Amino acid sequence: MVYDSTRNYPVELVTVLTTSGKGTVTNANGEYEIEVSEKDSIWFSYLNKPTIKFPVLKIANPLKFDISLQVNVPVLKEVKIRQRNYKQDSIQNREDYAKIFNYQKPGLKTVTPQYGAGAGFDLNEIINAFRFKRNKSLLSFQRRLLQQEQDKYIDHRFNKTLVRRLTSFSDTALDSFMLMYRPTYEFTLLAGEYDFQKWIKDAAERFKKGLPPEPMWKEEENP
Repeated sequence: MVYDSTRNYPVELVTVLTTSGKGTVTNANGEYEIEVSEKDSIWFSYLNKPTIKFPVLKIANPLKFDISLQVNVPVLKEVKIRQRNYKQDSIQNREDYAKIFNYQKPGLKTVTPQYGAGAGFDLNEIINAFRFKRNKSLLSFQRRLLQQEQDKYIDHRFNKTLVRRLTSFSDTALDSFMLMYRPTYEFTLLAGEYDFQKWIKDAAERFKKGLPPEPMWKEEENP
């Protein structure tokens, strides 16, 4: 685990690196796990300030290597802050609009009446198939909900708090960077936390040089 200077509070989003090229970040509890070899060294970086490198062979217990950083975590004992929970909001949105998310364009289905009668078509499906305006409206609403869901996920991961901490951008520069380098949904969904943060740092260097964003993973086209 990684603690602050008092060793009482865990520190989240500390970058953990090895000389062999592996990397990860600490979670909300200050915990991390990373694969190392005997020849590796490990070091930590927070707010762009790296620690010294610790040779694995000199670590007494590599399975529990706790450290403290020279940072202070402010604690507001009198105030309780409840952050918005993206996952809960997303689940609630799915429940509220379940019928729209699960909507499928109607088609003709055959039904087999009882008592040996011949097979026929489902009357309700025939009626729905000819309700063009209703079906078109539902499909359009479904697409908007899916797009909103993807946009909210990008906002959840590519947020100003994280970008400001990794890049030190503020005000107009921060707004311009957030707009110009907004990642695609596919990249945001598939990139791990370490790779995502590294991409933000690399993108910031391109932004400082006035270079456009590099091509990202493209959304797969629907067949």
